[in-house]
Amino acid sequence: MNAKKWDKVATAVLTGIAGLIVLLLACLLGYILVRGLPHVTWQFLTKPAQTFTKGGGIGVQLFNSFYLLILAMVISIPLSIGAGIYLAEYAPKNWVTNVVRTAIEVLSSLPSVVVGLFGFLVFVIQFKLGFSILAGALVLTVFNLPLLTRNVEDALKSIHFTQREAGLALGLSRYETVKHVVIPEALPNIITGMILGAGRVFGEAAALIYTAGQSAPSLDFTNWNPMYIASPLNPMRPAETLAVHIWKINSEGIMPDATAVSAGASAVLIIAVLLFNWLARVIGKRVYRKMTAA
Repeated sequence: MNAKKWDKVATAVLTGIAGLIVLLLACLLGYILVRGLPHVTWQFLTKPAQTFTKGGGIGVQLFNSFYLLILAMVISIPLSIGAGIYLAEYAPKNWVTNVVRTAIEVLSSLPSVVVGLFGFLVFVIQFKLGFSILAGALVLTVFNLPLLTRNVEDALKSIHFTQREAGLALGLSRYETVKHVVIPEALPNIITGMILGAGRVFGEAAALIYTAGQSAPSLDFTNWNPMYIASPLNPMRPAETLAVHIWKINSEGIMPDATAVSAGASAVLIIAVLLFNWLARVIGKRVYRKMTAA
């Protein structure tokens, strides 16, 4: 068999493998959406959950998920951008930076339940934060920070060295070159990585079981004072997220419509994660077009 025939065989095999993976993913998503979407209504998205009676919703859990996500990203984005810029632009090539990069790789591969137990021991017990949104946001920062840092570093390193030389040749300092030349050029990849990281955090459950808690107390949406105990913005209250709610229903749910609530919540979670991935592509492309047009 000549090289052209082997090339066709290899192409067919790889295409078949890729098609099989796409088919499995489509079947999984289709199964979840077909079972869950009929139960998703406006009342289901806004009503609080019920423990013993049917007809409950996911309103509080959905709000908790977005609030926890925003708080975690507010903490992790500045840290990851600073760490990524230092590693890509300023860190010397020695054993110290090699150890730092190895530590980042190890942290990014840790199981989420291990990170959750770490957060329980450190934030919940040692720092006495209790089961709270703040403890959950901090553990999500630990969980997501290595991935975001690696994303920023890779995005900056993908910029060709001639861009830096051009900035320095124009009389810009190293800091000004990074700020005005390198970062704007890498911004589409950075934004894409941040949005994908947000989607990964939104669907996290294991790390939050031990930190944010498994209860969703009633919220007073008429009082947004963060110091008020029932305020939606109170960072010290426990907050069961949507992913934790799904796990809890399937493990110990006793409401009559537990199957329907679990299916509907799973469909909402899948749609949210798909939207994060779609937004990452759309926003990344738009930012790239604006940067190249400018």
